[in-house]
Amino acid sequence: MTAQRILVVGAGHVGLYAALRLTKKLKLREAEVTVVDPQPHMTYQPFLPEAAAGNISPRHAVVPLRRELQKAHVLAGEVTRVDHERKVATVKPIIGPAREVSYDHIIAAPGSVSRTLPIPGLREHAVGFKTIGEAIFLRNHVMERLDVAAATNDPATRKRALTFVFVGGGYAGIEALAEMEDMAHDALKYYPELQHSDMHWVLVEATKRVLPEVDPDMGAYTVQVLLRRDMDIRLDTRLESCVGGVVKLSDGDEFPADTIVWTAGVKPSPMLANTDLPRDERGRVRCNARLQVVNEDGSIVEGAWSAGDCASVPDLASDRPGALCSPSAQHAVRQAARLADNIAAVIRGQEPREYKHKHVGSVASLGLHKGVAQVYGIKLKGLPAWFMHRTYHMSRIPSLNRKIRVVVDWTLALFLRREVVSLGELHRPREPFTVVTPFVRPKQDDDRQKAA
Repeated sequence: MTAQRILVVGAGHVGLYAALRLTKKLKLREAEVTVVDPQPHMTYQPFLPEAAAGNISPRHAVVPLRRELQKAHVLAGEVTRVDHERKVATVKPIIGPAREVSYDHIIAAPGSVSRTLPIPGLREHAVGFKTIGEAIFLRNHVMERLDVAAATNDPATRKRALTFVFVGGGYAGIEALAEMEDMAHDALKYYPELQHSDMHWVLVEATKRVLPEVDPDMGAYTVQVLLRRDMDIRLDTRLESCVGGVVKLSDGDEFPADTIVWTAGVKPSPMLANTDLPRDERGRVRCNARLQVVNEDGSIVEGAWSAGDCASVPDLASDRPGALCSPSAQHAVRQAARLADNIAAVIRGQEPREYKHKHVGSVASLGLHKGVAQVYGIKLKGLPAWFMHRTYHMSRIPSLNRKIRVVVDWTLALFLRREVVSLGELHRPREPFTVVTPFVRPKQDDDRQKAA
């Protein structure tokens, strides 16, 4: 029996978990697993707010691919094209020319990217919140803004520096806003020049509620908690412009802000446009309940599989006709396991099984010791919800190594104060060196001038 070549495109929740399970279930003589991703790690996104706020080390919110996937071939690069008719993917390595990788089965799981809108100034002045790099940048930026505000005598500069705008009231936006405000509030004890009332934390949400994943009463409770912390909650409001860092809202308000964070949803990776895999009207890979890629008429595309944020997977547990699984980590992790089991079954000549999972609920942190949770119909608020949030995500992050490191971070935080230092130089590492190094014209340029 010739070993089947399995190509995993993307090492997010689906890619990593599927590759891990495949390498455990299949012997080397049965399959060779190759994972392609431009990053050397998988980011556990639910921990991004805590990493940004300094509750855990950013290194502990990511999972090194080569450590976890020792039985797979990890290829550091980007898949730029998939020709499934030929069963060949074009991979652009970090450095060097592109190469073709052949496969028998492909798992298309490049995930999602921030869903942005054509808003003037958004590209120039906003930052997303989907990667560990963005989380580290936001932490350093917020701390740097406190330093700017404390050092200036100009009221306008101080007000602008201490205005923080978060666009999007889903889980990512609410958790990021709450954790960063919590961090800044703790840091103020070291800034006698500043008062909590000097800070202006703004949430802009286009709909009339936050946290659409939970019942309206839990969303209303979340808004009340944030309002008690003197946050400015703008529901049924849109960001219309932020040119020059001046935020203009649909309610007519206008103010300058040095910090604009975009968390208003996600969309499938644009990489999927460079494949011949069938997609739906929203750009997601079209799948059946067995996580096999299918054509519009329902016929199976042999050897093609997908799941997670970039796939439209029927939700068999829903009573609504035509319902699809939501783009959540809860579904992605479970879909990855079913997908891996189905590929293993097909390789062994067995029938794949359908994915069915009833959404158990959602948990969210609202800062240290504060949270909201709705699990199996049970609603929790405050400390119990926050504890459930931490317990659940600690159990879900891959590898015992990361679980231990995260628990150690949390344990140390019980006895030690939160780190409130900015490491903004990380984003400009060569600047101190280039400032003191004189410019020297290359010799070949001098020779050309003499020849002329």
